[in-house]
Order: sequence, then C-alpha cells, then structure tokens
Amino acid sequence: MQEDFLHYLWKHKKIDTANLITTNGETISIVSVGQHNQNSGPDFFASQLIIDGQFWAGNVELHIKSSDWFVHNHETDKAYDNVILHVVWEYNTDIFRKDNTKIPTLELKRVVSKEALYNYQKLFSKTQKWINCEKDFATVDDFTIHNWLERLYFERLERKSIDIEKLLKASSNNWEEVLFKMLTKNFGLKVNGEAFLSVSNSFDFSVVRKLQFKLLSLEALFFGQAGLLDDDIQEIYYLELTKEYQFLKQKFNLSNQNVVPLQFFRLRPPNFPTIRLSQLAMLYHKQQNLFSKIMNAKSINEFYTLFTLMTSAFWETHFTFNKTSKPSKKVVTKSFIDLLLINTIIPLKFSYAKQQGKVIDEDIVEIIQSITSEKNSIVDKFNTLKQVSKTALQSQALLQLKNEYCDKNKCLQCAIGNSILLR
Repeated sequence: MQEDFLHYLWKHKKIDTANLITTNGETISIVSVGQHNQNSGPDFFASQLIIDGQFWAGNVELHIKSSDWFVHNHETDKAYDNVILHVVWEYNTDIFRKDNTKIPTLELKRVVSKEALYNYQKLFSKTQKWINCEKDFATVDDFTIHNWLERLYFERLERKSIDIEKLLKASSNNWEEVLFKMLTKNFGLKVNGEAFLSVSNSFDFSVVRKLQFKLLSLEALFFGQAGLLDDDIQEIYYLELTKEYQFLKQKFNLSNQNVVPLQFFRLRPPNFPTIRLSQLAMLYHKQQNLFSKIMNAKSINEFYTLFTLMTSAFWETHFTFNKTSKPSKKVVTKSFIDLLLINTIIPLKFSYAKQQGKVIDEDIVEIIQSITSEKNSIVDKFNTLKQVSKTALQSQALLQLKNEYCDKNKCLQCAIGNSILLR
C-alpha cells in the first residue's frame, strides 16, 4: 500500500462518500476535498467538511497508519495545527494537535471502492512486467495518451533546461559557448559523446572564435585536442594539421591531458570521429554567430539549411588519416540534423525563451512534430503495446514516461495510470 494511493482515493472520492464516519462514530460529509499539496505540509489544503453536523474548513493529512502522525512528529509542528481530519488506511491510535485536542480520524479500508482497490492491486501486482500497466495500456484512449505525452515532453525539456542552466553558469552566461559544447557532444553521438564533450572542455571557446575564419586551424584544434595527431603519418594534409596544431598548442597553451579517448569500434564509417569533427569544424567555419541564427530560425527547413554541410576536401576520399576510400561527399544527413534538433537545438531554444520570459511552446511543438519518431528499444516496446509514437515529440515523451514514471512505479502520478484506476 502506497500513501500516494490514499491521496488518489481522497482526491477522486473513490470511497463510499454516503457512509463516512470517524473512528468515534461521527458522520462526515465532504463539501470539498481541498487542494492537493505536492510540497511539505499537510497533504490537502482548504478542505471543507461537515463533521457531526458542524462545518469545518482546514487541512487534511493522510497516512498509512494513524500512528505515522507521531512517527513524522506532526504533533510538534505548527503547520499541522489546522488539520481538521486525519485520513488513514488503518486506524491504530488516536492523534492529537499541539494543544492536545483530538483530531477526527477516517479509516479508508472500510469505505474504499472495491473497483479502485482491485484496479490498484492489479496495477501493482508483483508479476514480472516491463511496465505495470502493459496489459491495459492498449485500452487507454488516444486522447488521454497524446495529451499526457505532450505534457511529458515539456517536462523533459524542463529537466534538460536544468542541465543547460548549469552549463550557462559555468560559462558566465555565454550562450554561444553552451551551444558549442552541446553541439560538440551530440556530434559525437552516443559512442563518442562524452569524448567529444571532453574535447570541447579542453580549451576556451574564445579559441574557436579566433580560428573560425581558417578551416585548417579549426580542424587542427579539434583533431589535435582529440589525440588524433599523435601518429607518424606521411600524408601532406596530416603533416599540415600537425604543424598547425603544434603552433596552436604553444600559442594558446593547450593541453589534452583530460580528454577521453575516442572510439572507432562498431561505428559506421560516416560516424567515425574524424568525419564528425571535420563537419563540426566546417559548421563553425561557415556559420558565425550560430546561436543567434538558431534562435531566429522558425521552420524546420531553416534548420536543415543551416546544418547541411560537408567535410573538408581530404575526407571526400578518406574515413581515417591512413587509408583512402571510394570518393564520396560526407554530407550531414537529415536524420543526423534531426538528432541535433532533438537533443541540442530545441532544448536550447526552450531554455533561452524561458530565461527571456517568453513562451514559444507552439513553435517548439510545430518543429518537434515535424521530426519522425526515434527508434530505440523503449519506443519500440511501447509501440508493440499500442502504436503511439509517430513523431519525435512522442518518442521523447515515452522516454520520459518510462524513466521517470514506469521505472519508479509512479503510476498514481501518471495520467495513463489514473485513467486505468478510475475505471
């Protein structure tokens, strides 16, 4: 039994409201259950009750056992002086306010709705399940699911904005620097994301600004700091990079001692770190004031235009420094740009607007719904239960749902879980 379930029973009146009596035999009539409090203090504020014919207005506190009142030391806390009813699953003792007056107690297990209790026990049964509601998920109506997923998507953006605020603080409110670090990490994808981020952390962003008019210098900076210029390769382009990097290393007092080693293993050649670093260098070579351009862009096509770019010429015939390959243009694909939009661009736009006191939710929804759903094990599993993910908004929301609600058994705080319990 969870205390959250008691909150649910009281909030939705899933009890026999016509026959409520206190443990002392006083009749109870609910005028208003009150406002659910998610913070410290009594569980419901401004409740209105008629107890034994007398009208009461005040707060309601809920516990599994009535003795929990003393376990939590509420009898010495002024915040609980205005509690007018103690609602418990099991009554095992009387409880008192700070002035020693007894508080009426309602025992729920005698008046709980049998359907609500059955649905609760079914939802939280101990049988091995991927998510608690997997047997009922397909029966939840589309309107409930889609509205909840949109809310979860913005909840996910709020969580990401906390990480962005930390980066912003560390960079002395330099949004361009925050953008660079987030983009660099995402250019590394899942395999090399942390390694790429460590590269971006190994030098001051001002160095990028100073070098961005010369592509070779940017590539030398990125490759050198990533530890890719330490081999004995007699290739003209490689030698030029090495020479340039040695100059930059001395000029800017560079060190890559804390950079995480890059991985090539099990990566498709287009995702090799060499290719992605060259594309990142090309982006910053071609686009000055990139942050402003991103903030001003409105449509998804503007972002595709902004991020459609290639590598430098050497990489048209190479994936690594020491081996030639069949000639091909290493263009940043639409699917890769979608990942940048999902993981960097949209969270940044959301955080920046939030800091500016602006609401751009409609613009964000329009962009994210223009991107097709991501494919991963979590999204695929939800889709086997019911086809619910068609756009990136929904796939991102499903990740939030699984990680923050399903895995933590927070069904009672989930709109899908509530819709099942309310049947």
